[in-house]
Amino acid sequence: MHINTLPPRARLTGIMRNFVSLKKNNIMGAIIIKADKKSNKILSDLAKQLGGNVLSLADDQYEDFALGSLMDSVKTGKTVSRESIMGKLKGK
Repeated sequence: MHINTLPPRARLTGIMRNFVSLKKNNIMGAIIIKADKKSNKILSDLAKQLGGNVLSLADDQYEDFALGSLMDSVKTGKTVSRESIMGKLKGK
């Protein structure tokens, strides 16, 4: 995922959550690594040495990304009527 495709809130922060992007053979991939501060530093340095780009994400930004990914994975493409939703909200 390119940084410009992230929501503005998820672009850059200083809290240690690494978003590592490695480019090899014109195929772009990305991984997200959640670890302690010391491990993040080591992994960040290694990714940079390998030519990767490293982004730090705050906890809430990581959660936003994870929730969005989960939502995409269960998306059905089906629509539901307003009446059906209101009925569920009212407990009918």
